Order: sequence, then C-alpha cells, then structure tokens
Amino acid sequence: MRRRARDTGVDDKHMQIGEVAARTELSLRTIRHYEETGLVIPSARSQGGFRLYTETDIARLMVIRRMKPLGFTLDQMRDLLDATDRLDSDDALDTGERETLLERVRTYQQAAAEQVEKLRIQLERAEDSATTLAARLKQNASATRP
Repeated sequence: MRRRARDTGVDDKHMQIGEVAARTELSLRTIRHYEETGLVIPSARSQGGFRLYTETDIARLMVIRRMKPLGFTLDQMRDLLDATDRLDSDDALDTGERETLLERVRTYQQAAAEQVEKLRIQLERAEDSATTLAARLKQNASATRP
C-alpha cells in the first residue's frame, strides 16, 4: 500500500532526509532509491519540495535495513511490508484474508530465521579463522625472539 506525500511545512513530527539517514544509518542515496522503488514514501513534502519523514517512515526503513543483510530482494521486502501494512490497517479483513496475510509473514519469518542460522555458522567459521591466525602469529612471534 503506497502512501501519498502531502504538502506541508516542517513541524515537530517530521524530519528531513538527512536526519533520517543519520538515525537509520542509511545513505541519502539508499533512502531515495527505496522511495523510487515504492518501499518507503515520505509522509509529506515541505513547501520547498523537501522529503519529510515520520517515526512510522523510520520504522519502515529499519525493517528494510534489517531484511537486506538477510538476503531478501526488494520485491520480497515490498511483499512483506504490504502484508504487514494490511494487517496493521484499520480495514476490516475477513478471516481467510487475515490468515493468508499471516501466513505470508510467517514464511518471511521462517526464511529470516534460516538465514540467521546460516550467518551464525559463517560467523563461527570466521571467528575460528581469526583465532587460528592470532595463535599462529603468537607462535611465530615467540619463536623469533632471542
């Protein structure tokens, strides 16, 4: 569900893209790319045309930021965000539609959990490698001392 930006002046509820980038640790370019792809639409625009974001927009960007290292594609991110948007909306959903949306979210949760486990294994291997290298350096350093 794409939201439309409204034209407004800057107020306490809205942040410009620079502040959003700092808070999310995403680059301006990345945030603009997510807008171009329809993942996150600024909640408003200033009278001068600057993008303005809310806490809800930041929360959405954080979902995307967390999904990215897990290998989710932009289309998968869009699908998950659509499902969660519809579940969170005030629109009345029939039981079948709600269950379908929940199943979509469960599928992404399971995929995320599987990817986290793969990353844990990779991290363990990387830590083992770093420990082995450190031990080798220590061993060689003590062997070269008179």
